[in-house]
Amino acid sequence: MILSDRQILENMNQGFIKIEPYRRASLGTNSYDVHLGPILGVYVDSVLDARKHNRIETFSIPEDGVLLTPDNFYLGVTEEYTETLRHVPFLEGKSSVGRLGIDIHATAGKGDVGFCNYWTLEISVKKPVRIYAGMPIGQLIYFAVEGDVDTPYNTKASAKYTDKVARPVESMMFKNKF
Repeated sequence: MILSDRQILENMNQGFIKIEPYRRASLGTNSYDVHLGPILGVYVDSVLDARKHNRIETFSIPEDGVLLTPDNFYLGVTEEYTETLRHVPFLEGKSSVGRLGIDIHATAGKGDVGFCNYWTLEISVKKPVRIYAGMPIGQLIYFAVEGDVDTPYNTKASAKYTDKVARPVESMMFKNKF
């Protein structure tokens, strides 16, 4: 079951969902619009290695925007900090963003119960496109969970993305043992 606008607000009032900053105009019928934060990141190396820490360089998006190109891969961040303590949050791109040829996540559109952080966006584009800090970039949809959760994400010892930072976070795959 997907939460409606009234259910999202009710869960916010009960402290089960947090969105900061919250804008009433961003609440849709059954989703909440999130916005592109002011910082983008790109990987330093052109070849990435899943067993190594692949570092990124971050930069601020200028007021006149930044041109993204298909030959690069970008990490962005949402302007909003979110907490979801009883539901599964899904981040999807807005249709207007998709119609510009912008993908905002490669594979990681689902959060976990207990995800408390900014969302790192895995941005790629089909053709050159200029983007701006603060533009609507995606929408959060909240799904109800059936049954009790034993270990919320924010309490898992193996959780790799719990440091609360308002910047893109590079892959932590290297922390896995394989």
